Amino acid sequence: MKTLRRIYNAHAYDTKAPVGSYWDATLPAAPAYPALDGDRRTGVAIIGAGYTGLSAALHLARDHGEAPLVIDAAQPGWGASGRNAGFCGFGGAKLGDSAIIGRFGEENLRAFYSAQKEAIALVRDLTSTGGIAADVQEDGEYCLAHNARAARALPEMAAGLGRYAGVNCQVLSAEEMRQEGLHSGRFHGGFLLPLGFGLNPGKYAAGLARLAQHAGAVIHGHTPALSVQEQPGGTYIIETPSGRITADRLIIASNGYSSDNLPDWLRGRYLPVVSHIMVTRPLTEAEKQAQGWTTRRIAYDTRNLLHYFRLLPDNRVLFGMRGTSNITSGSTQRMQRQIRRDFEAMFPALAHAETAHHWSGLVCLTRGLTPYAGQIGDWQRAWTGFGYHGGGVALATYTGRLLAGLAAGRPCSSPLPRLMQAEPAAFPIPRLRRHCLPLAYTCYGVMDLH
Repeated sequence: MKTLRRIYNAHAYDTKAPVGSYWDATLPAAPAYPALDGDRRTGVAIIGAGYTGLSAALHLARDHGEAPLVIDAAQPGWGASGRNAGFCGFGGAKLGDSAIIGRFGEENLRAFYSAQKEAIALVRDLTSTGGIAADVQEDGEYCLAHNARAARALPEMAAGLGRYAGVNCQVLSAEEMRQEGLHSGRFHGGFLLPLGFGLNPGKYAAGLARLAQHAGAVIHGHTPALSVQEQPGGTYIIETPSGRITADRLIIASNGYSSDNLPDWLRGRYLPVVSHIMVTRPLTEAEKQAQGWTTRRIAYDTRNLLHYFRLLPDNRVLFGMRGTSNITSGSTQRMQRQIRRDFEAMFPALAHAETAHHWSGLVCLTRGLTPYAGQIGDWQRAWTGFGYHGGGVALATYTGRLLAGLAAGRPCSSPLPRLMQAEPAAFPIPRLRRHCLPLAYTCYGVMDLH
């Protein structure tokens, strides 16, 4: 049996270590999904119970009459799906529009935006008609210029979204942003994209798991996949600590929490990066007015090492950023200080709003900076989806539905943009790819100053 090859230290994958997120504190106590006990045979096995795996399980069961078996090393939503900022909006690729056009053409850029709009609508439908009480907030998302140069580029950015995404974005000056209810002396203007919304990602993940189970999926927590092998007859064997799963078809949905040898095809094709989030105590009305922050729309700035933030339903502030290349006690303490400094610099009137929660998780990138959904190498009946670049609430849900259609042999009517079909190339010297992050962060930091 193989030893899993992860690129971060063991603490990053320790399912027994407390996450410490604000979302965990909002979730009602619920019975855990039991561990697998004994050998099983299934039509479709799914490794990973985050948004991708749970959405695939739900749509396989509900739309295709399957009874997929889902396993997770922890519990549903333990990884990035339960740790993110709850931004359901555009995203999924780090590659800019002009680069996408150069690589795939204008029509494929339009197709990718169409998929993103459908992904947002899918999450909205699941939370409303599916009965997932995920604390959905106000529609719209702000993109905020962090310097004067970025502000000058806002009209063209907004025009590009109109041209390729078919949405009208309102460009706003710094003063108009104040009137919108989101003020900081660090903002040089912004634009309002009239799509997207904030939600509680932990409640959303728990709701997806519940819907999938009710539809007929079988979910097992505390059941890590230790190895997966294709058999000569075309079936797949998944070894776990407490049993062996034999599956006719396979979906791997482990995203940034993957292993380089589960299976070997994944080696070097994904790059997890650490994102940190803090949440303050609830603000008083006086504090909100002093800072000029009353909107509950999601927001982010134009930095390469972006900040992202939102006012939560109970008047706490969520503030997140990238910055470390490992998850250790030392790097976490440094990031706690850095994220606090950046928060207070951006919102000085809130300097006395103490940090109540701080946690981290892994965001998944690819070398080509685009997401992937499709076949696993030359395995004919095995698929995967990963690389959402921080935009996984919507796109991972959408990708799960796409993978469900592929596994059922009845692809859904939703488009699979060619951008998402391009097989991700491996990073050079895969085992060292994480160690290049400090240099990349330094370069991005310098770029963000100009």
